[in-house]
Amino acid sequence: MKTRRDFLRSTMLGASATWTLPLFIDRTFAQLHEGAKDLAVQPVTGKDDTILVVVQLAGGNDGLNTLVPYADDIYHNARPRIGKKEKDLIKLSDHVGLNSAMPYLGSLFKEGNLGIVQGVGYPNPNRSHFVSTSIWETGDTTNRSATGWLGRYFDNSCTGSDPTIGISFNKTQPESFGALRNPGVCLNTPDLYRWIHGGGEKAEAEEFFANLNQPEADMEGDDAPVDGASIGMAGGGKVGGIDGESNLSFLERVALDARVSSKKILEIAAKHKTNVKYDGTPVSRNLNLVARMIAGGMPTRVYYVSHGGFDTHNQQVNSHDRLLGQLDGALKSFFADLKQQGNDKRVVLMTFSEFGRRVGENASAGTDHGKASCLFVAGPAVKGGLHGKHPSLADLNQGDIQHTVDFRSVYGSILTDWLKAPSLKPILGKDYPKLPLIRA
Repeated sequence: MKTRRDFLRSTMLGASATWTLPLFIDRTFAQLHEGAKDLAVQPVTGKDDTILVVVQLAGGNDGLNTLVPYADDIYHNARPRIGKKEKDLIKLSDHVGLNSAMPYLGSLFKEGNLGIVQGVGYPNPNRSHFVSTSIWETGDTTNRSATGWLGRYFDNSCTGSDPTIGISFNKTQPESFGALRNPGVCLNTPDLYRWIHGGGEKAEAEEFFANLNQPEADMEGDDAPVDGASIGMAGGGKVGGIDGESNLSFLERVALDARVSSKKILEIAAKHKTNVKYDGTPVSRNLNLVARMIAGGMPTRVYYVSHGGFDTHNQQVNSHDRLLGQLDGALKSFFADLKQQGNDKRVVLMTFSEFGRRVGENASAGTDHGKASCLFVAGPAVKGGLHGKHPSLADLNQGDIQHTVDFRSVYGSILTDWLKAPSLKPILGKDYPKLPLIRA
């Protein structure tokens, strides 16, 4: 026995003549053993290769007050109370400026390390939080996929990986991690992997999503979803395992993987010391934990964090600016921490939100559910600048801007150019036009 893994497997399974072990335990240790004798010799891990951090802006971030088309009179006419003036923005071009609540991201843009993708969305968009989040998480606009886009990446590009190939800090496992073999682990809930099978009524699904995404104590808004994405297996999808493994065995196995991994994760996170100050917001605390795990040499390739409260139907100005400011402060501390570690060049961070907001403000000085929005891609490896075309405010679809970039183009560009996925077909179904988001 040369490694702890050999010892663990031998100890648990070596007495198989006298023990009758549940299948999921055998599967767990077989997977841990398969493909590598120790984490350090896995072909590619987060210890020695690139890392992706995904930050969900839950609730539908208002892209038009994040990346503001200040030179467009249509924008100002549509938003007489909540619209941003040119003097209150960080100018990025002659047409758009960044919300001034994000000075760090403004400086990152000027340094060439922030890419802003404009007009991101998908065909025939849906304004339901539940449905649209599921589409973004699965990468499937038909809303039928039983797995997530990152879960398919784990299954198809990370064979033999540690269970901590993906770590989520949500209240529940994000649907994007849904996988047939290795769905990663979720650290924020004791009740792991409570998958939702298809077949329920839409109202029940919506109620589940609403209950799952209750606001944090410091958030405003009466129905703002935060810190959690739906884990529904969309369209009646089936949770699968390996080689015909039953659903129950699969769930037991991945839950055990998570429990086995949690102690190791917490031990690693406790060791990292930094003089970088993080705010006390949930997004800052979670990014602090991500930085600690990266410093500790976790094999994780993808980390997932949520920042909620973006369902800004009422009195949007102060709450939206505050949320963007919290994101900005969290990212400033996170990247400063990574730079001190010497790990900043190995990390790319991407934000997403399930949809944007309507062009016109509503009677409550807020905005209602819309369609396309913008997203950020940040890090020293990112080719900064504005990517894609800003949607026209004169060519609307039912009061909404129309997308100019399919979100799967963003996913595909990051999967191939950053995570080095050998093929997009088993992950996204086909190739999408690539964006130059990552430096050559």
